Amino acid sequence: MSTTGPTNRRRRIAALLGATVLALTVGGALAAPAGAAPTNVDFPTHCIPPAIAGLPPIDGTTTAKITVDNASPKVGDTVTVTYTVVKPAASNPVDLALPADIMTPTGKVALGGAQTGSVTVAGPKKNDPVPAKGAFPSFSMTGTFTVTAPGAITLAPGDYNIHTSYIMELDTPCTVTDPPAPVSETVTATGGQTNTRAIQLGSASGNPGDSVTVTGSGFTPGASVTLAGRSGATQTADTATVTANSQGSVSGSLVVNDRTTTGVVAYEGGSWDPDTGAGPAAYVVVDDTPVPDGSQKLTTTVRAGTLSMTQAGDAVALSAVDYGKGGDSTGALKTVTVKDFRGGPAGWSLTGKVTDFTGPGAKIGAGALSWTPACATKAGSPSTCQAGSSGTVGTSGATLASTPNGTLTGGEFTVDAGLSLNVPEFTPPGSYSGVLTLTLS
Repeated sequence: MSTTGPTNRRRRIAALLGATVLALTVGGALAAPAGAAPTNVDFPTHCIPPAIAGLPPIDGTTTAKITVDNASPKVGDTVTVTYTVVKPAASNPVDLALPADIMTPTGKVALGGAQTGSVTVAGPKKNDPVPAKGAFPSFSMTGTFTVTAPGAITLAPGDYNIHTSYIMELDTPCTVTDPPAPVSETVTATGGQTNTRAIQLGSASGNPGDSVTVTGSGFTPGASVTLAGRSGATQTADTATVTANSQGSVSGSLVVNDRTTTGVVAYEGGSWDPDTGAGPAAYVVVDDTPVPDGSQKLTTTVRAGTLSMTQAGDAVALSAVDYGKGGDSTGALKTVTVKDFRGGPAGWSLTGKVTDFTGPGAKIGAGALSWTPACATKAGSPSTCQAGSSGTVGTSGATLASTPNGTLTGGEFTVDAGLSLNVPEFTPPGSYSGVLTLTLS
């Protein structure tokens, strides 16, 4: 009994450790392994074992690849993304085999280029048995995102977490040591803002009833194109129809009678759409109505303003976390007020990017900071504010809020965001600071 008792205890401890250190192994060289697929990328990974394992953080190498179901989507399409960890920074460090189907992986895929943000991915609770001291098997996670902008969109593997359900529920997060990781896949989106239609006016003003020459390009060859006056966001009764030639060019004239006209547009189809039409090109009707005897004509001017932002403060104190436990250090972005008083057709975009958080002899990578944006529009504003997607901020940046282009834009908006910094468990005690830079354009 004196020998079997300790042996059984050692086996129970080994079984427990086997469930808590699934994402732990010492990393090797960063070069891609011989024969790796072209889409495979290697990146250094920092894994934090559950505290019960009694092991320090492990810096290793992850080999991964990103694939998509549609590499040539259109704006508005939904793309399915698969993040495959071909070779985790992981192995079984104990002399005990681990059973099948105990692991549920989750992770993030970073978007860059024409569209920024992140895609949340998750995998099924399914894995092959892991032999004692054996290599950890690969796994795949999937998610989707909606294409919001045309152009080349890059996809890179991000942080991932291995949740195990064996004896107890435990997590082993693995973060990209120096984000972003290398790009593994690129999709090229078309449509949306690739509208190239444009018009020019022969004059910028005229008397009521005058004809203005309109020339344009980029239309569908042979298409019927409507020329129309606009009064702010509303079409006037002044219209004309021309036909695009074989090169997609148009030329015609529009008689402008409506004294409230602010611009002229051209479009194909039954109604105006800023994403597929041309203009508005500014046009002013000179009011030549004679002033009656004994009357005075009063005139005022509305001056265009600027696009600006102010912040309620420049320092945010995130909540403290405990050494050895780590976790989410949370807080709230100081409210940002955006004022768009330009009065034109352009919308705006507010983006942010963050540096690494540095402290006493260590750092927390910028990829550990995520946010949940929110945006409110002041009543009466012509534009409506749209909050950016929740996800990682990082050094490459992400969109906090925006408004779309339109016939007439502007207004006042308040932008907020919940902040969360994922602090590794055994980060040395002390104060860590990073700088979040916001850019309005």
